[in-house]
Amino acid sequence: MTIAQWTSRIPSLDMEAGEKAAAYIDNLTKPPGSLGRLETIAAKLAAMTGNPFPEVTPAGVLVFASDHGVTAEGISAFPQEITVQMAKNFLKKGAAINVFANQINADFQLIDIGMAKEVNENGIISRKIKAGTANFCKEDAMTRDEAVQAIQAGFEEAEKMIARKGIKCLILGEMGIGNTTASSAMISAFTNKNPASVTGPGTGLTEERILHKQHILQTALQNRNINAHDPLDILAKVGGLEIAGITGAMLAAAAHRVPILVDGFISAAAAVTAQALSQLAADYMFVGHYSTEPGHAIAINILDKKPLLDLQMRLGEGSGAALAFPILRSACAMVREMATFDDLANY
Repeated sequence: MTIAQWTSRIPSLDMEAGEKAAAYIDNLTKPPGSLGRLETIAAKLAAMTGNPFPEVTPAGVLVFASDHGVTAEGISAFPQEITVQMAKNFLKKGAAINVFANQINADFQLIDIGMAKEVNENGIISRKIKAGTANFCKEDAMTRDEAVQAIQAGFEEAEKMIARKGIKCLILGEMGIGNTTASSAMISAFTNKNPASVTGPGTGLTEERILHKQHILQTALQNRNINAHDPLDILAKVGGLEIAGITGAMLAAAAHRVPILVDGFISAAAAVTAQALSQLAADYMFVGHYSTEPGHAIAINILDKKPLLDLQMRLGEGSGAALAFPILRSACAMVREMATFDDLANY
């Protein structure tokens, strides 16, 4: 399937359903607007799903795992081996996202889309495009074809979860040492901003090593000759396989009118990519939380979204989005379960 075929399947929002929901919400037993953003969220969910009485349960969590060759430049506080160790932790249900996914009764799936090492355990789906990206300080992270393959894999895995599990809201997570560096490079390329303005501590770098990370990014961006108007060029030259997978999953969710909860910086970099491929894709997104990574604020400004939570988190994995999910669920419950003033007349 080509990019045009993916994006052509994304429908416009159902504005009639959204307007019906908004009118119904104004008749609920409360002063108009007194539930604030919850009311607009419910109306947006109605427009996304095409249902004036939307539902977001069950939720699904897809975590894409991949490695990054740029770790050879010393841009992370942790070695690349942590990626596979954390993948095993996901499978043992010991990670934060496992705890939070369980809390909201979400279906969880881990996908190896590009880890350097194999994880031969039950519960992981292998959609490996290659064993990690190349060091984009010295060469393109991947070929354009590999980027397209990774998007395709993400699209297909999201479609499978939607079809088999009947999920009504998609939460995307990631694991991959070096992925904040890739995300910083991508957002710098999309915005033409200096890497210093989008680069943070990632997994916990010191100030000295943050400066080193910024220098590596500056060098890489100068070396890669990126076409800032071509999202696939940006993704292939300085992105990550898990970012591409998340991008594809977002496009699939939008194609099926399934609301998307965008997580932190890496997820937001994928969301910016999905939006660049299809403006309609962004119509199906909520941003779950503010990440303390500086590039996240820039990314969500591109998306023109206001996060639901601000808990000063920067873990990734889909953790902040999972914590925000009950807000969407509450918005649906408000429409579905609150009485209207018409109901009061019949008491």
